[in-house]
Amino acid sequence: MSVPRTEPTPAPIQGTAPDPGTPIAWVTGATGGLGRAAAVNLAGLGYRVVVSGRSADRIQATVDAVVAAGGSAYPLALDVTNGPAVKAAHKAIERDLGEVQVLVCSAGTNVPNRWWDNLDPDDFTRVVETNLNSVTRCVAAVLPAMRRNGFGQIIVVSSWAGWRYMSGAGAAYGASKTALGPLVASINDQEGRRGIRATHLCPGEVDTPILLTKPVPPTPADIARMLRPEDVGSAIGYIVGLPPHVCVNEMVLTPVWNRMDVDYSAYPG
Repeated sequence: MSVPRTEPTPAPIQGTAPDPGTPIAWVTGATGGLGRAAAVNLAGLGYRVVVSGRSADRIQATVDAVVAAGGSAYPLALDVTNGPAVKAAHKAIERDLGEVQVLVCSAGTNVPNRWWDNLDPDDFTRVVETNLNSVTRCVAAVLPAMRRNGFGQIIVVSSWAGWRYMSGAGAAYGASKTALGPLVASINDQEGRRGIRATHLCPGEVDTPILLTKPVPPTPADIARMLRPEDVGSAIGYIVGLPPHVCVNEMVLTPVWNRMDVDYSAYPG
């Protein structure tokens, strides 16, 4: 007999007072890296940002960054792999703030054991739950209000591994990220006629903590050449700022010195 999952009660987190006239952006995985950069950038565009993540301390750090940038934030502790918790979180957002205009799905993970000769199927499931299934849960939560309003923006943070096969990403990460392309395309296919637009955002390597899950971590020199989280945050801000009739279906961005090219290139240099 299974025991229903419950979301733990988080420690008190200090946000900023809501403004009924401010548009709402919900960022999952906002406790660091790309999610934090997206939250700060959207706050700069005038959105009140719902900062979601599993760690109360790290949520507060993002809230502080948003406030320091002149924005306002609504902290919301959430494990996006918990379906009932996602529904409850969305209800709390609508109750306390209003309807979500922009959803950025940025929660992601990987594991060190990535090859079939050492891959744990439970790890595979955990990666898919975070990288793929959580996106489905959050998108399903916000779509009804977006349909009623005739507008909505969904940005799904994927990866170079979601655009092209990337051996080093491993089976779980590669499969979960590749599936996001058709998922986003289905949103534009079915919901674009209702004014809802979605973007499959595929960054190359970014200097974020997920690098630590690589079986062989990159060198400091390699990290220095990578994208910064702020680069991806700026791209998200650009996409969101486009006129309502414009849809960026997919965007791929990489550092100019791109290891994905260099490592597999036949060019001797």
